[in-house]
Parts: sequence; C-alpha cells; structure tokens
Amino acid sequence: MSKRKVKKYPSSFKARVVLEALKNEKTLSQIGSEFRVDPKNIHNWKKEFLANVELVFDKEKAVAEYKEKIKDKEQRIDDLYRQNGKLNLLLEWAKKKSKEYGLPVPEGDDYLG
Repeated sequence: MSKRKVKKYPSSFKARVVLEALKNEKTLSQIGSEFRVDPKNIHNWKKEFLANVELVFDKEKAVAEYKEKIKDKEQRIDDLYRQNGKLNLLLEWAKKKSKEYGLPVPEGDDYLG
C-alpha cells in the first residue's frame, strides 16, 4: 500500500487563493482549476481564514497564548537551575565528607556512573 504524499502550500499562496474565493466571482471548482488546488482545500482555507480574521486587528490575542507558554517554560527553566544548584551543593558536600572519612572520591564525571 503506497502512502499519498501530502502537498504543503505556503501561507502566501493560500492567502491569494482565499482572497480570490472571497471575491465570489468564480466557483471554488473554477478557482481550484486555476490554481491547481482541490476545491475542498480552498473551502477549508476559507473557513479557517474567516474564523481567524479578527487576529489581523488584534495581534495581542494572537500572541497571548504563546506569551503564556513562554512564561511557563521560563519558570520551569528557573526551577531546574535552582534544583541543579542545590544538587551541586549536595554533591560538593558529599565529596568533602568522603575525603574527611578517607573514602575514595571520584574525579570529574566519574561519579555519574
């Protein structure tokens, strides 16, 4: 069974096709023939465009979700750096105590196993 190759269209191309469809001068089939695109794709692109058209005038709404994700990732990174610092302190303390008790202390990354 062969897999169908899905064609990817650049957003600039999709925008041109959707704008042509919004003119209502031609049918989706005619536009599809002209641009060599399945009319179902044009219908889906037009639907997506109309659902998101308000984002053109409200850029903050478009990026709000991503700003929140970035904030969460930065918080996670800060927590990991804090945890890493604590673990390094514990490791240095353990190495110091091992030396005090005469136990062998691995050098470099040997203690990681």
